[in-house]
Amino acid sequence: MSREKNDHEFSGLVTEARGGMYAVEERTGRVWLCRTFRGTKTCNGDTTLVAVGDHVTVRSTGDEAEAEGVIVYVDERRSCLVRKRDRKRNRSGEEVQVIASNIDQLAVITSAMEPPLNRRLVDRYLVFAEYSDIPVLIVVNKTDLANHEVLATELAPYRDLSYRIVTVSASTGAGMNILRHQLVNRVSAFSGHSGVGKSTLINALIGEERQMTGALSTAKNRGVHTTSNAVMLPLPDGGHVIDTPGIREFNLSGISRENLRFWFPEFLGPMQECAYSSCTHTVEPGCAVMKAAEEGRIDLQRYESYLAIFDSLDEI
Repeated sequence: MSREKNDHEFSGLVTEARGGMYAVEERTGRVWLCRTFRGTKTCNGDTTLVAVGDHVTVRSTGDEAEAEGVIVYVDERRSCLVRKRDRKRNRSGEEVQVIASNIDQLAVITSAMEPPLNRRLVDRYLVFAEYSDIPVLIVVNKTDLANHEVLATELAPYRDLSYRIVTVSASTGAGMNILRHQLVNRVSAFSGHSGVGKSTLINALIGEERQMTGALSTAKNRGVHTTSNAVMLPLPDGGHVIDTPGIREFNLSGISRENLRFWFPEFLGPMQECAYSSCTHTVEPGCAVMKAAEEGRIDLQRYESYLAIFDSLDEI
């Protein structure tokens, strides 16, 4: 839901966030350098005020030629990629950070080798996607370095669960056309572990070496040279990719030990046979999920991921 605008205001899309400043692109393609102020309004509740992907209303400030403004309103988000902050809250009291908003799909970027496929991290992303009801695409880069039989075995549990998977090599170009097809006319958030080749993939997709410092770092040298939360880039064939920072650990938000079991889709059938309706599938006698994992009907590594995530979550 957006608000009524006056003659000095216009709608725009946040394409970059850096150091409290935002690049906002209006419909003409012009990019404005914007800030928030005490009067900035939002209908998204007590969360990150502005994130890349937000649709906002901007009011021009000063000379029109300067293309500077303030964000006066943030429209309602239809989806979000969020991560849980450390236990210590930030200054505004937020416990979670919105990394990207209004995304059509989450592209989980990993690599087959150097570093090796990190299934535990992939599983954490999949849990978040299931919980948030966001379509997910698993992108495995550096396949030119992999043993393809081993890789196929590693990916088989995800294919069996009908997750979309694209295997690519940014260095050789293998699989890149398939990936492009999966991104056309969608807003895709790219997220994954550092070192998996995410930036190389994005450069190949947009057809040029993008400036790693982004648009805001050249804006009058106003002290914005800090790590960007995310940046949105247009794709030649239509659609956008949101490049998010490489992360070591994806902290889940909104997921508890009590509801985790519902976000592993292969658990949903067997759990109906558990001896206890509140079974956590960790230690209870008569647990049908544990039995299914022991018998190979549930992938053992996926079950071990469940246990690792369960242990990492706070008790409620």
